[in-house]
Amino acid sequence: MTTKVAIAQKPPVLLNLEATTQRALESLEEAASNGAQLVVFPEAYLPGYPTWIWRLRPGGDMALGNLLHTKLRQNAVDIGQGGLDRICEAAAKHNVVVVMGLNEVDSKYSGTTLFNTVVVIGSDGKILNRHRKLMPTNPERMVWGMGDASGLRVVDTPVGRIGCLICWESYMPLARFALFAQDIDIYIAPTWDSGEMWLASMNHIAREGGCWVLSTATALHGSDIPEDFPERDALFNDNEWVNPGDAVIVKPFGGVHSGPLHQDKGILYADINVEDARSSRKALDVAGHYGRPDIFHLDVDRSSKPPIRFVDE
Repeated sequence: MTTKVAIAQKPPVLLNLEATTQRALESLEEAASNGAQLVVFPEAYLPGYPTWIWRLRPGGDMALGNLLHTKLRQNAVDIGQGGLDRICEAAAKHNVVVVMGLNEVDSKYSGTTLFNTVVVIGSDGKILNRHRKLMPTNPERMVWGMGDASGLRVVDTPVGRIGCLICWESYMPLARFALFAQDIDIYIAPTWDSGEMWLASMNHIAREGGCWVLSTATALHGSDIPEDFPERDALFNDNEWVNPGDAVIVKPFGGVHSGPLHQDKGILYADINVEDARSSRKALDVAGHYGRPDIFHLDVDRSSKPPIRFVDE
């Protein structure tokens, strides 16, 4: 089965959910008009990855950090209150599968905690899976809470079985194996990482899992930072590449199929054959004939972990 995939790495309007959602809809329409059946967006695309956390001084910039976090929370996506409805409607309208990274606000329990989340939206517009990043990386822990494994799932879509891990979750061997053991065709890694080391990891995962690997960061230039961003000029340089993007598609068992799309605020397109994933596992199937379940065993608790349970529910 040949599938045309698109990886969008155009910059968001940082800290502006409404404007970034509109950009996502425009990219989605562009990709669909070019025949894409699967459209992938980067980590935390709505309303942008909090790249400032890698630039703030611990303690000394606390006031600015608090201000930026407040703006991020105010522009985070509330899925339960329909925050993704327009994206879902567009997926159904264009008959495409969408993988979207976002900052998600927990409105059900705390009302304030944010999560680094990726959702898979089917071509009928229904949310097939929501995965929250299990372990935020380094200063990300000042922004996002830790997710549970309720979204550690591979789901059926019209373009194949899709599973997602976010950025450095791809360095968690057991998390990877949890996806490999669910008959995965396409492994999607929305990220903020880029460059040769990240590409090497994507090649390793494609070889290890016998699956297609699609990954991208956001192509973000200093000039893309909105003029009203607090302390903009102190944190960013108009002439720098904050992130080069590096959208890439890696073949099952390794080897770059398309990309990387380097320092290009665009969309990477490619035709892939999902059957190649299954064919590649003849020699190495880590969740099948190359595994040793008599020696190694993994238990994954995928129950949700709410902070409270009311006995009248």
